[in-house]
Amino acid sequence: MGAGIRILAALLALAAATSCAAAQQLQQNYYANTCPDVEKIVRDAVTLKVQQTPVAVGATVRLFFHDCFVEGCDSSVIVVSTKNNTAEKDHVSNQSLAGDGFDTVIQAKAAVDAVPQCTNVVSCADILAMATRDVIALAGGPAYSVELGRLDGLSSTATSVDGNLPPPSFNLDQLTAIFAANNLSQADMIALSAAHTVGFAHCGTFSGRIQSNAVDPTMDPGYGSQLLAACPPGVDPNVALDLDPITPKGFDNQYFINLQKGMGLLTSDQVLYADDRSRPIVDNWAANSTDFQLAFVDAMTRLGRVGVKTDPALGNIRRDCAVLNS
Repeated sequence: MGAGIRILAALLALAAATSCAAAQQLQQNYYANTCPDVEKIVRDAVTLKVQQTPVAVGATVRLFFHDCFVEGCDSSVIVVSTKNNTAEKDHVSNQSLAGDGFDTVIQAKAAVDAVPQCTNVVSCADILAMATRDVIALAGGPAYSVELGRLDGLSSTATSVDGNLPPPSFNLDQLTAIFAANNLSQADMIALSAAHTVGFAHCGTFSGRIQSNAVDPTMDPGYGSQLLAACPPGVDPNVALDLDPITPKGFDNQYFINLQKGMGLLTSDQVLYADDRSRPIVDNWAANSTDFQLAFVDAMTRLGRVGVKTDPALGNIRRDCAVLNS
């Protein structure tokens, strides 16, 4: 075994051990004694938010992913910039995050803190994890238990985002590598990519696939024509389209069926079917919703363990999710 391979193996082993340790420190019903009704409080607040603003579903799911992949699941993505610091939220990769995702967490935090027993007891990171689970269930996705006990991060800097979020242009090897760096398998990556069954993407993220001089051959021509009509050359790149054109408000396995038809919106979506190595999983989950839901819950549980902070030296419970404690 070469030195480089030995080092990589050691790093992967360390990542696995770290993830395992984090999982042991997180637990369901973590707030049973300190804020026993927290799950209902969050669920009620999230339900109201989704009723008022349905786009909060995709926005919240995406916010959770963008948080966990940068400095771990510590709600640092919610922190706002100050005159002395540009926070994660203002990195170019996060500027397209919908405000309703942030608002979902902030409203749920306010509802939790309104209960005297729960004031400043529940972390924003845990509220984001619960809210993500709840919006998925409200959209018809699987219900699952969330491990809790995360602390909120003590810092948030835009530079920490660099290289940690997969752009929509990534191929299978690049996607697999960036998920592996977070102790997530290729199957986890494919399952989590199906979160694109809800939410939207801006024209600028896929315009290169539909230009007449470089039409992506993996895209269905009819679908490409629809996209081009909605996002013609010169259109505002911030115009947004549904990631799933068939059931945009439902959390289901339609995402995989769309890939089979060449109707994945982003390059990083369609490559999951275009690449022979990942296609069998797509085919299986397109045909079997139950298998997909089980895999998705499993992957979400592992995602929720990424880089969690449980040591008070590394985190705290933020009084305001958008502002670091002073």
